[in-house]
Amino acid sequence: MTLQSSGARPPGVTDRFRRLHDAVAASSAGLGWNRAREMELLHRAMGFAALGFLTLVPLLVVVAAADPASGQGFARWLGQALGVSAASQQQVEELFAPPGTALQRTTAFGLAALAVFGLTFGSAVQTGYEKVWDLPTARWHTMWRHVVFLALLVFALLLFVNTPAFGRSVPGTVGTAVADVLGTFVFFWVAQRLLLGGRVRWGALLPGAVATAVFILGLRIFSQLVFSPLIASNAVTYGPFGTVLVLQSWLVGVGVVVYGGALVGRLVHEERVRRRLERTVLPGFDGPEPGR
Repeated sequence: MTLQSSGARPPGVTDRFRRLHDAVAASSAGLGWNRAREMELLHRAMGFAALGFLTLVPLLVVVAAADPASGQGFARWLGQALGVSAASQQQVEELFAPPGTALQRTTAFGLAALAVFGLTFGSAVQTGYEKVWDLPTARWHTMWRHVVFLALLVFALLLFVNTPAFGRSVPGTVGTAVADVLGTFVFFWVAQRLLLGGRVRWGALLPGAVATAVFILGLRIFSQLVFSPLIASNAVTYGPFGTVLVLQSWLVGVGVVVYGGALVGRLVHEERVRRRLERTVLPGFDGPEPGR
């Protein structure tokens, strides 16, 4: 009689593990995980954070200083987006110059350079969306879309910072949250269609815009609970560099939400199309083409 090695699994156990693995891999969660690995979601989110901090933040500092409605400066914008406490807000403000200083010391050439660098941020977001939908890189003559995207982003931020923050009452908090979600949904719905050059239908992009808006609201709540205390504690431990680390971590989270929301939207769209086709035309259909 042949003895089974102590490290080997019985055939029945191995078969059950294999069936479980196949079931998980075939599920929506498994498919989403595999696609996130294929498009290197975390690495793209880290690139999103680094590029945003280097190219987009300097431009927004100048735009915030020129905003006559708020006059608060970019530090106030960032603090409102993070939902930080008063102590953490003070640490964020120490990283940036007073609102009037950035505008007074910026030349026309410097502003033009900031705008050009800001366009590279739109190009990075476009590339991420193209990876989500498995689309080829757009041609060079579509670069005007980056200009429009940057203008829409600045306009959306101006609307965001000039709307009331979360109120102390429950109705005020709910109303502000609903307004934020609706505004974020409209922006990312239009942004996806714009950056993808119309290669994906509006209806296919709808679930991704909804998912991104909800995820950003969740990230904002998470920031109030986690990032706000971290800013205050890291500022004591590491100084201003600790605040920068927290802000970079938050930007990585924003990148995950932006690309991950679009990826979830594609999965939802494909599942809806598959179910509709199974009910009507093709019972053995494996999945739709991107954006169809």
